[in-house]
Amino acid sequence: MRSKISVLFLLLTSMFCVFLILANLMEVKVVRFGVFTATAGLAVFPISYIINDCIVEVYGFRKARLVIWLGFLMNFIFVMFLQLAIVLPSDPSWTHQEAIDTIFGNTPRILLGSFVAFICGSMVNAYVMSKMKVISNGKMFSLRAVLSTLFGETVDSFIFFPVAFLGVLPLSTIISLIWTQALLKTIYEIIVLPVTIKVVKEIKRHEDLDTFDKNIDYKWWRIDQI
Repeated sequence: MRSKISVLFLLLTSMFCVFLILANLMEVKVVRFGVFTATAGLAVFPISYIINDCIVEVYGFRKARLVIWLGFLMNFIFVMFLQLAIVLPSDPSWTHQEAIDTIFGNTPRILLGSFVAFICGSMVNAYVMSKMKVISNGKMFSLRAVLSTLFGETVDSFIFFPVAFLGVLPLSTIISLIWTQALLKTIYEIIVLPVTIKVVKEIKRHEDLDTFDKNIDYKWWRIDQI
């Protein structure tokens, strides 16, 4: 029996991929939030985790796993074509090659760290959300959303910053970035939680669906199971 995909699910999937790519574009700028230093991607990247929570809550882990891998693929395609645009020979009249190299010429280490951190962090987020829903019998959505984000973002930061910057930045700076990013993204989740709760309720009502992941295969690569 084929699994049906709704229009609303496709919309959430598209939004997930768009916000993920946007976050990567915005990561190149370092910004200041009060006493905290972070990247501009902080403004949009947590939205992908919120969408992830919504998908797990309504459609279950298996569909969230598919969306995560689709996001990875779309981001990979975007990055590869962006790198192609950088290396293509410039017309003499175009004098901004150095600027585009500086802003978008990501090193292989940063790209590797970004891809691996995204997969691991997003999968951990979806797994925690899914397991806690079964254990709590669908209750305490707010707690599940916040804790899953905290776990996912912490894993993401613990992978990305050492892979991308170990040996480039001081270890103390890397540790500070890890905790700052995880903390600020979790605070972001808490601030927008009332909106998330309302969106989840509306999706459940519209789809007439509330999935509990009982006796499923949590292996990350089983995208054939949706």
